[in-house]
Amino acid sequence: MCGILIGGIIMSKTWLITGVSSGFGLEMTKQLLEKGDTVVGTVRNDRNVKELMNKYPDTFFRKFLDVTDTKAVQALVQKVFDKLGQIDVIVSNAGYGLFGAAEELTDDEVDKILNTDLVGSIYLIRAVLPYFRKQGFGRIIQISSYGGQVAFAGNSMYHAAKWGIEGFVESVAQEMAPFNVGMTIVEPGGARTEFRYGSAQVANLMTEYNGNPAHAFLSMLDKNNGLAVGDPKKMVRRMIESVEVTPAPLRLMLGSQALNDTIKVLEKRIADFEAQRELAASTDIVE
Repeated sequence: MCGILIGGIIMSKTWLITGVSSGFGLEMTKQLLEKGDTVVGTVRNDRNVKELMNKYPDTFFRKFLDVTDTKAVQALVQKVFDKLGQIDVIVSNAGYGLFGAAEELTDDEVDKILNTDLVGSIYLIRAVLPYFRKQGFGRIIQISSYGGQVAFAGNSMYHAAKWGIEGFVESVAQEMAPFNVGMTIVEPGGARTEFRYGSAQVANLMTEYNGNPAHAFLSMLDKNNGLAVGDPKKMVRRMIESVEVTPAPLRLMLGSQALNDTIKVLEKRIADFEAQRELAASTDIVE
């Protein structure tokens, strides 16, 4: 595998990253190119990556891609492997947030976020698996969120996508481990990226939900109430470092607040299950 230690030198890696025009994807691309790796990065438009295209003409390859176009995803993966021979790391990063009560969302908004954040990631990973299996190595990083473990009102479809992709990855990770393919779910907390302060989409809000927990997100999206504590540069650095860890960590939680909130939710969930031991056993067939 490219990137292993050979003669005391870490060899460069080749990465395929979706959604590199902003946020974690852009920051990861910058850090990887600076350290000498090769990046194939997908975008919907290239206005934010033109500088990288000019600075790294031999190691940065911009590709246009709409991850909701499943045939285009499959075609791109095939072209990249055919051209470069092998890929070391796939980063499924493309996605966005959608805020609003479930009733406030339109059918089109529901379809769009699920096709982007969930279905698009599934098809990308599925397209890569045969190549990784045949080459006998590879690492897949799925960018999720601590929202894949913790749910908040007003964010139902985002949670649906993230909880769904986490279950998918956890299952596929078991299938691919015998082929020396590792998979990591990254669960960042709030970060100072365009995800929260730029690309977040908000439903057509209903006055009936004013004062309801479903609209609490409005405070979070307002920069005047303070910025998120997560440092995108540090978070991306930890993501990149995780590729050198063997075996691959199944989950990578980034941000102390995210970790604390997740632990509290999981402890409560375990306590609720423990309280149901007698109830659960009451449904067993007793011979």
